[in-house]
This record gives sequence, structure tokens and C-alpha cells, in this order.
Amino acid sequence: MQHEGTMSLLDAAREVRERAYVPYSKFKVGAAIRGASGQVYRGCNVENVAYPEGTCAEAGAIAAMVAAGETELVEVAVIADSPSPVPPCGGCRQKLAEFGRGAVPVTLATTDGGIFETTIEALLPGSFDIGHMART
Repeated sequence: MQHEGTMSLLDAAREVRERAYVPYSKFKVGAAIRGASGQVYRGCNVENVAYPEGTCAEAGAIAAMVAAGETELVEVAVIADSPSPVPPCGGCRQKLAEFGRGAVPVTLATTDGGIFETTIEALLPGSFDIGHMART
């Protein structure tokens, strides 16, 4: 984790992507999130021979944030070596919505420069949230 300094969130995701453990798919993904404090947390995908028991990059970054004592994210960046910017899986969309408001910016990128800017709300419209848990 680090303060932004001279490194952008996308650069942090690009850097951690290189540490991904992907002996089976060879598909490296890096994610970086900025907590409300300004700290940057990173995650990369980690595969397991017992598919699908791996961990997504976004989930790893969120886990690092929570382990550091934060529970609110304010910005997200995800990068992969793909033909177009790769969106988070459905489970990670829900995880992002758990810790970030709908308007939180999400940058999806490719290693060759493709960029898609979106938000958590656009990635997960009609998300399941705490409001669905109680009757009034």
C-alpha cells in the first residue's frame, strides 16, 4: 500500500499485474483501489489447480484494504492483457459495490493502452445492498 505520490492508480494495477499467479490460464490481471484515506491497495489474480478456487485481482485489492483497516474505496483500476478492457466478474462487481458508492470511478484498461471509464453503478445496476436485508 502507498499514497498516490507520482504513481497513478492504473500504474499501480499494471505493476501488481506482473505478480499474478496464473500457471493455468496465463491470464494476468492487476487491480488497484484507492481507499477513502488516499492509500492505494493492490491485488492480482491467484489461480489454484482446483478450479475455480482462485482469487480475482479486485477481491485481492479489497482484502488488502480491509486488512489495513479501511472499508471504503473511492477509485478502482483494473488492467489485463486483453483485446478490450476487461470488466470485473459478477462477484467482484458485487464486492466493489459493497465497499464503494455507485458513482465511484472505475478505469478498465488493456496492457496496450485501451481504456474504458465507467462507475460501480454502471457495472452493477440494481445491485443487492443492505436495504434488501430488512423490512420496515
